[in-house]
Amino acid sequence: MFKICKRTAALCIGGLLMSGLCAQNPVVQTCYTTDPAPMVHDGTLYLYTGRDEEKADFFWMQEWRLYSTTDMVNWTDHGSPLAIESFEWGDDRAWAAQCIERNGKFYWYVCLHSKLSGAMAIGVAVGDSPTGPFKDAIGKPLYDGSWDYIDPTVFIDDDGQAYLYWGNPNIYYAKLNDDMISLKGEVGMIQQTVESFGAPNPKDRVKGQKYKDVYTEGPWFYKRNGKYYLLYAAGGVPEHIAYSMSDAPLGPWKYMGEIMPLQDTGSFTNHCGVADYKGHSYFFYHTGKLPGGGGFGRSVAVEEFKYNPDGTFPVINATKEGVKPVGTLNPYKRVEAETIAFSEGVKSEPNAKTGIYISNIHNGDYIKVREVDFGTQSPKQFRVAVASALRGGTMEVRVDSARGPLLAEIKVEHTGGWEAWKKIRTELSASVTGVHDLYFVFKGRKGCKLFNFDWWEFKR
Repeated sequence: MFKICKRTAALCIGGLLMSGLCAQNPVVQTCYTTDPAPMVHDGTLYLYTGRDEEKADFFWMQEWRLYSTTDMVNWTDHGSPLAIESFEWGDDRAWAAQCIERNGKFYWYVCLHSKLSGAMAIGVAVGDSPTGPFKDAIGKPLYDGSWDYIDPTVFIDDDGQAYLYWGNPNIYYAKLNDDMISLKGEVGMIQQTVESFGAPNPKDRVKGQKYKDVYTEGPWFYKRNGKYYLLYAAGGVPEHIAYSMSDAPLGPWKYMGEIMPLQDTGSFTNHCGVADYKGHSYFFYHTGKLPGGGGFGRSVAVEEFKYNPDGTFPVINATKEGVKPVGTLNPYKRVEAETIAFSEGVKSEPNAKTGIYISNIHNGDYIKVREVDFGTQSPKQFRVAVASALRGGTMEVRVDSARGPLLAEIKVEHTGGWEAWKKIRTELSASVTGVHDLYFVFKGRKGCKLFNFDWWEFKR
């Protein structure tokens, strides 16, 4: 047995290795994710997203999804806690949404197509934890009846008053009662001007006139250091991200400029969310950069940024490298296979008994987990839970690259079904200490599905 005591350089060569070793964006690769809405709670950053279906020719979106991280590089898939079917009054278009906590309850504001009005509507679901389960809080839309009732964003001010903003191409707002599931007073509409958003309200714009900017959709509303921020997709199609600022929650607003200018994101839409976590500021957005992606196949990405001294935004550009880690991962407790920094080829699947697990594993696929801290004493054993209805395959456990030193090899045989889980353990072929990236590399007969993967764990 040889010893691996420090990180080796990651190789960025070879067709299989190129994307995963050099990239952190998009942050989820097992499916398309859209419209990021980050929320920090109890030391964890939760990321609520939409989902684009594969090979879609429009925004045919059926569910909302949830991911979480404690280190900003490894993301745990919590599946779909909320979908169109969660709302009896809805029948289509699970578009942008945002979740917020109040008094131990979690309120998830969504938009979807309403059976009642035949247009779009704002709804709200409630749960007792950030991961749910969630249910329709009122059994009907919170606000219904127009095609531009989309993309709700929610914020609770220091005095306890909660606000909703939404809309495309108009900007609507409403106060929420303390129960967070009813409106306080009438719904209003923000008066857009050149000074506040770069252009007048849509009905007042002069055809052919070029304006400074144009609010489009996807507002993100929050407060920092006494200033109110409203970020949004702007410019029409294609979209960039711009923002306005105010000294009060309902304005007057002042247009501040672009945050993420037009660039090669691979998507003609964009949608942002901002969060501070562990002393860092993060800007979430979506691109079309996954294989097969595009304007109707979008994927969430993230960049770290620092506010300017006066509280304004710097220009933020999209990168494939993403952000640096702000923590490490403990390999000596059960780690879900769906906790992933980067992957190629695999998918995630839900099961009421098992939860989320990794499927669609084929020869040459891999999963990368970052910043795994083995400590000063090497583990001796490696354990996994796997299942296969057919011929199985092999899982290679390597460090620092998909061709790096081999720690362990798991032979997976027929277990009796795709969810007939079998625990397998093996002795390590090398000792390892310190912090390393971990790779699960899958081998087997070419072209066929090999096995499913539920969790892994090292033992000393």
